[in-house]
Amino acid sequence: MSANKGWWVPPEGEDSVSQKFLRKTRESPLVPVGLGGCLAVAAYRIYRLKARGSTKMSIHLIHTRVAAQACAVGAVMLGAVYTMFRDYIKRTAQDPGEK
Repeated sequence: MSANKGWWVPPEGEDSVSQKFLRKTRESPLVPVGLGGCLAVAAYRIYRLKARGSTKMSIHLIHTRVAAQACAVGAVMLGAVYTMFRDYIKRTAQDPGEK
């Protein structure tokens, strides 16, 4: 099987996958941070799976899921606070005469 790297080309006028990812990252920068946090927590907890001691597997997996979800929710909350700051506080500080 040959490795044809140009097997899929986006239709005319559409972005490639990497361009779309970079554009969406610029629009909401904390989404990749949340995803990275989830992956880091999951990787660490899987690595620590050997040293879990007498803890049941189901409890270990539940703790892993909760920690990964906490990273994702934390990133969403930081993104919401950042958006509120950008839209309301920063904008009103720049335009004090309008209202």
